Amino acid sequence: MSQRSLSLTPDALVMMDTIARTGSFAGAARELGKVPSALTYSVRQLEDALDVLLFDRRSRQAQFTAAGSELLAEGRRLLLEMDAVANRVRRVATGWEGRLTVVIDDVISRTTLMDLCEAFFALNPQAAGSGASAGGPGTRLRLRTEVMAGTWEALISGQADIAIGVLADVTTPTGVAKLPLGDLPFVFVVAPQHPLARVKVAVNDADVLRHRAVAVADSAQQMSPATVNLLPGQDVLAVANMADKLTALERGLGCGFMPEPSVREALAARRLVALPTQRTAPLARLAYAWRQTQSAAGLAAPVGLALQWWLQQLAHDSTRRALLGLDITRHPKAISRGPQAAKVSSSRKGSKA
Repeated sequence: MSQRSLSLTPDALVMMDTIARTGSFAGAARELGKVPSALTYSVRQLEDALDVLLFDRRSRQAQFTAAGSELLAEGRRLLLEMDAVANRVRRVATGWEGRLTVVIDDVISRTTLMDLCEAFFALNPQAAGSGASAGGPGTRLRLRTEVMAGTWEALISGQADIAIGVLADVTTPTGVAKLPLGDLPFVFVVAPQHPLARVKVAVNDADVLRHRAVAVADSAQQMSPATVNLLPGQDVLAVANMADKLTALERGLGCGFMPEPSVREALAARRLVALPTQRTAPLARLAYAWRQTQSAAGLAAPVGLALQWWLQQLAHDSTRRALLGLDITRHPKAISRGPQAAKVSSSRKGSKA
């Protein structure tokens, strides 16, 4: 590290900030408990180390040069970052993770997810005597959305700490715990102007095969992508997410199965119609899973407090149903705002139509 870098100590940055706030060397000296000559000497030492002038000596007041203004702005930013790092380190020492990544499948309710995030950020560990500073647990949340096998892949590859909405019938890998989330019903829908909307009986696979399907592409990059609800040889419009699929279906660009909660509003407004099918309508069996670390004895090590909190919320049936969109009312009073979590034991790219 260069001598210039070593001169940028927290004390030097605090000194610059104090001079700016008080507007004079004398005022800053009083606030810092120094004599003015000592403060002036410290400023000159900093200028010599950086080989720049930080103050305009022609002014009677503490007038910053362009270089001084830049150091003041960057110094204030660095001081804030130092405080943030110190707070995060302290929180980690109390059991709160520095960062938690939550991956959800595209079928999961965003409204409920944001309800959970809001409740999480409202936590106040200090009130529970955890020693962390107020204003939330300090854990940085990262949210990401994937599709089918892509949701599993994000968890297994270590890119996420907890996955909500994974396919439950996938074999649980070593080092991962999994619990049921629930069953999500699907319905076969088309736009009112689509030719299949005129069929008066339950449509069969031969009827469907003659028409383009709209499907959401599996987002997996390394794992084998899954393909569901598509017929061999069927024309397919592949889209990136459920929102795009809904738009394409409403425009009559194809047909396909959709999660019932995702099309409830469109069906009520007659932008889509649900058709009976001779094939049994699919029911997606979903789960939530999280990565576990093992102790030297081979036992599952305790998870951090942030992950514990999320698992505690998922233990509520009302939360799981709301995440799947199965409850019409907005999510639920089951969300816990308490700071402590209960202990929890421990070829074609795939697409879904």
